[in-house]
Amino acid sequence: MTHMEHTQPAAVSFDGVSKAFGAVLAVDGVGLDIPRGETVALLGRNGAGKSTAIALLLGLDEPDAGTVRLFGGPPARAVAAGRVGAMLQDGRPIRRVTVRELVTFVASAFPRPLPVAEALALAGLTDLADRRVDKLSGGQTQRVRFAVALAGGPELVVLDEPTAALDVEARRAFWASMRAYADRGNTVLFSTHYLEEADTYADRIVVLDHGRIVADGTSELIKGTVGGHLVSFDLAPAAGLRPEDLPVRAEELPLRAEELPLLPGVVSAEVRGGRALLRTDDSDATVLALARLGAVRRLEVVPATLEDAFLALTRDALSQDKEAAR
Repeated sequence: MTHMEHTQPAAVSFDGVSKAFGAVLAVDGVGLDIPRGETVALLGRNGAGKSTAIALLLGLDEPDAGTVRLFGGPPARAVAAGRVGAMLQDGRPIRRVTVRELVTFVASAFPRPLPVAEALALAGLTDLADRRVDKLSGGQTQRVRFAVALAGGPELVVLDEPTAALDVEARRAFWASMRAYADRGNTVLFSTHYLEEADTYADRIVVLDHGRIVADGTSELIKGTVGGHLVSFDLAPAAGLRPEDLPVRAEELPLRAEELPLLPGVVSAEVRGGRALLRTDDSDATVLALARLGAVRRLEVVPATLEDAFLALTRDALSQDKEAAR
């Protein structure tokens, strides 16, 4: 990295940003820097603050406190200069115009647009350029929105739920187009409810909950916060129980539920219908301890998924809020 690259301002910078709507604090003191060239997934439950954060980033709303900067300046300046492209959830196809006509029109509004043929190629639309936009399928329409987001030649593109309601094939085609754009050294910020997309395509994942950042790092790092593996097994029922008595209650099991977190390596534990689910950062030690106890039946050991981590992080944040409210 050259000295000039090192000293360039971040593509996106939030510094103590807050935004409230009445009594609801949608964004709560968020601090976030996204360097140029990163692909970042923004995750959160409905109402976590993702859409508000994106609106603040694009200059569509103003923060109540803190500052938002894009490339070191106000969002409006970066947007007007064509340095930012956005693909939002809202919007309907324009009737009676072709794909090429629409992308050409949008490109003409920016000082340094991407060549139209290049935007169409990046979005996988070259063969559909002369088709009317209102005659396209849902997946094709999403690719048109992506081409429109690229038309100004942006260095940063913001994608809000870009593959919502698309089938598997259309989602795969869309992400191939997005990766082609990102591979040019551009910055991508996308929100999604499809956690496998974040796991596969993001260099970095930011998890929002109740307007605050509860996790920020690579997929592997975030998975590691809840234990590297999930160990699950059937607990042997107490003596005298018949098969029809299963699933049994936790208090009827020889290894009590409250003892499970004490096993080596275990980060968290729960019992569902007589089956123990242990999140562990040392699965070997956990399994050996279980074997010594003679409690292992139908043992499974699988890596923790991003969904496991996401659910644990947002559940922990919810629990903390409940405790604070007492």
